[in-house]
Amino acid sequence: MRLDLFLVHHLADYSRSALLKLIQEDLVLVNGQSLKAGYRVREGDETEVIFPPPAPASLIPQHIDFTVLYEDGELLVIGKPPGLVVHPAAGHRSGTLAHGLLYHCGSLPGTEELRPGIVHRLDKDTSGIMLVAKTGKAMRRLTRDFHDRNIHKAYHAILLRCPPDEAGRIVQPIGRHPVNRKKMAVRADGRHAATRWLVLERFSNGMCLVELELETGRTHQIRVHMASLGCPVAGDEVYGGQVRPAHGVAVRRQLLHASAITFPHPSSRRQMSFSLPLLQDMQEVLDQLRKNSTGG
Repeated sequence: MRLDLFLVHHLADYSRSALLKLIQEDLVLVNGQSLKAGYRVREGDETEVIFPPPAPASLIPQHIDFTVLYEDGELLVIGKPPGLVVHPAAGHRSGTLAHGLLYHCGSLPGTEELRPGIVHRLDKDTSGIMLVAKTGKAMRRLTRDFHDRNIHKAYHAILLRCPPDEAGRIVQPIGRHPVNRKKMAVRADGRHAATRWLVLERFSNGMCLVELELETGRTHQIRVHMASLGCPVAGDEVYGGQVRPAHGVAVRRQLLHASAITFPHPSSRRQMSFSLPLLQDMQEVLDQLRKNSTGG
């Protein structure tokens, strides 16, 4: 295997371009020597990667578009658009929701950890409702409520293939993929994870609209669980949800939306509920599926 591909395979948290830069700067040694990216790694080679010290971490507030559904002195309820990364990570040092939250609020707990106000996440291409804590007390309370399962979230997704049953519950442990470290997988040694699903509409091309409820909150949980049933989220190319031209719809991202949330207010403990309709891109796909299925 080429040296650059070998590093991508084993260091999934880093992009190929970042690893190529390390090779070009002689920070990758094979048997003590710096070599070109095209070198073919052989069995028995000893590969050493020298990472330069990271730049000082800081968050500079930036104006980022998101919808505010509710705000008080303790928390924000927002609608996250698809394509927006929640917090800084490798390859996403600016332009994240975290930067936008600081711009909107001025100061937030968790800023030093680059997680200002963030008590849970949505994947980059998942849209929908998120809670944001504005005080340290609210952050601790909401974090505990998530842990104690006092917060209930509902999602809607369009699946590439429809389950045979109208409803079901999948309980499968989820852990890091053994080869691709950017993916998760159903694993016997993973963490307990449970997802409920309900088919709302079936379409003539085999796709369907489902409502989902998370009993646990594992990374990529819905995407992994539905893919394990052979019914991946449409548009989710990481887990086998590629939409082909034969399906008759144009899909530009994974069609997964956090549509509703119910939780006790961190201070008053009053029960609060919010919902957010499907965003326009996902609604347009749904409308096209309905049209194709009725011959309209």
